[in-house]
Amino acid sequence: MPVKINSLEFENVKRIKAVALTPAQSGLTVIGGKNGQGKTSVLDTLAWVLGGESYKPSEATRQGSVIPPDLKVELSNGLIVERKGKNSTLKVTDPSGGKGGQQILNQFVEQLAINLPKFLNQSSKEKASTLLRIIGVGDKLFELENKEKSIYDQRTAIGRIADQKKKFATEMITYEGVPLEPLSAAELIKQQQEILAKNGENQRKRDNVYSLQAERNRLAEKVNTLAEELEKYTELLGKACEDFEIASKSAEQLQNESTEELEKNIIDIDTINTKIRANLEKEKAEIDAESYKKQYDTMSGQIEQLREEKMMLLKSANLPLSGLSVENGELTYNGFKWDAMSGADQLKVSTAIVRKLNPECGFVLLDKLEQMDTDTLNEFGNWLEAEGLQAIATRVSTGDECSIIIEDGYVVTPVSEAVHKVQPETQKQWKEGEF
Repeated sequence: MPVKINSLEFENVKRIKAVALTPAQSGLTVIGGKNGQGKTSVLDTLAWVLGGESYKPSEATRQGSVIPPDLKVELSNGLIVERKGKNSTLKVTDPSGGKGGQQILNQFVEQLAINLPKFLNQSSKEKASTLLRIIGVGDKLFELENKEKSIYDQRTAIGRIADQKKKFATEMITYEGVPLEPLSAAELIKQQQEILAKNGENQRKRDNVYSLQAERNRLAEKVNTLAEELEKYTELLGKACEDFEIASKSAEQLQNESTEELEKNIIDIDTINTKIRANLEKEKAEIDAESYKKQYDTMSGQIEQLREEKMMLLKSANLPLSGLSVENGELTYNGFKWDAMSGADQLKVSTAIVRKLNPECGFVLLDKLEQMDTDTLNEFGNWLEAEGLQAIATRVSTGDECSIIIEDGYVVTPVSEAVHKVQPETQKQWKEGEF
């Protein structure tokens, strides 16, 4: 069972003259009073008694008193812890009467339980580190978060490039009616020369027709004048007429090809190629943009997977409080970071973590609860009761929410039935040899 504080009795320490208190075993016990009356002295003294010499006040003996502090704390495990005498020597007595020292107390007294401001003043990342350390998943979570951050940074860069590529491609000019690839002037000239050569051959064939026609006419005249050679030349004439007919039909079918388009392309090749390159660059920009978009989407999936692994890791861990988590290296509760939590939630988280640090410690000390309204106090108190935890706190108040009121170092009329009023030191009868 976690160890709790059954009762305490303090005299002549700091601002305390004489105070006795039996705190509630579960829930919130509030020590009230005005400023400078000794409220915080109770917590400081309790920390000293249980925590050791490192918590000893610099001015332990109450100012104006010639009697040294007389401190006694009874714990739920039966131990009686005392500090008495000029040197405030520690004495720990077990139920059987055996004696012990600070080592016994260290087994169940959690340092943060008696010095909660040390935890509260930590950064959010330090709080998260404390939590991860006690649940034993810090190294694995650190590995996952580093991997997530690396991919996240890469994705951010890829996304930025993808957006730039897309914007660049959108703003680029596209030309219609131009070839897909840049033109070659040499190739165009070669094509032109081939056409010109072909046209020259056509002209040669046309000239041949004219030559055959002249030959036919010459032979016809000769037939007319050389009757004696009529048969011979008639045959030649028939052959010439046949050749003429064939050549004429072939020549009629020949068509010269125009080089006008090629000549224009040769002249405008630089302009055309500029347009072609512009189209190709736009196409490449669009392809690049799509490629980076796919990389971005892939990395988004990787990040989601890593975040899921983190969630599963934390869900499988033995967290001290439902809704408690670590996100991006910072402590969160029900999705809220530390600075966005309510005061009650901050106390819940702190107390739960402190309990987890040492489950044997069933109590926690809290100072300056005047920062909370009564509803918040009630909420926190109800949670403590449900968790079976004991909290002893101070508050600048004399209202009904206080379990006791301290005035000028004394307990005045107690508010709760659990409070024992201590008589002023002047009423105590001291005997020689006693403390």
